[in-house]
Amino acid sequence: MPAASRSLSARPFAGRTVEKELRRRGFSRVAGVDEAGRGCLAGPVVAAAVVLSPRDRLIGLRDSKLLTARARERLYGEILRECLSWAVGVQEPEVIDRINIHQASLMAMRIAVGGLTPPPDYVIVDAFQIPGIPIPQRGIVRGDRQCAAIAAASIVAKVTRDRQMVQLHEEDPRYGFDRHKGYATAAHLSALAKHGYSEAHRRSFRPVSLFDNIK
Repeated sequence: MPAASRSLSARPFAGRTVEKELRRRGFSRVAGVDEAGRGCLAGPVVAAAVVLSPRDRLIGLRDSKLLTARARERLYGEILRECLSWAVGVQEPEVIDRINIHQASLMAMRIAVGGLTPPPDYVIVDAFQIPGIPIPQRGIVRGDRQCAAIAAASIVAKVTRDRQMVQLHEEDPRYGFDRHKGYATAAHLSALAKHGYSEAHRRSFRPVSLFDNIK
């Protein structure tokens, strides 16, 4: 096994302590919520909400960033089969540019939570709370590494967004979205310098110091 894979596999799994505590308090449908794509130069921000079953057989849930692409894809399928419900919310670059990435992420989260049927009775969110949802909630710092439901949401959001970036690559292969998924890699920055911005790029994320001449 390559050293990088060994390092990823050695990371601890997300636990279920928070979810179990909430169930003991009477909350039976606890939704985990997380987003993917917050720090990208291109593509949407995608949020997911997942309600896990207390009897699911999911093993290996952890922050999606600590998983290989192959492991994420495998767990994505297992999560969708085993969970009680799931939903995603998406906000495109034009919305991100208009209201800023933080507000767009919150909007995507609200859409994801609102898409759960039946609705959850408690929401746990990675890092912060979601304004405007009439459901009890808790923001948990590094929640995607601590709580299984949030980790599951991070995986669903990441895989959903990665697939969308592959689709964007098929529509316009100049930028290599299938490889870097819109993040500011050297290859992406080089493509930006050569081709300028596409409709998939976020103008508010423009690295002005490097690309003063890009329109």
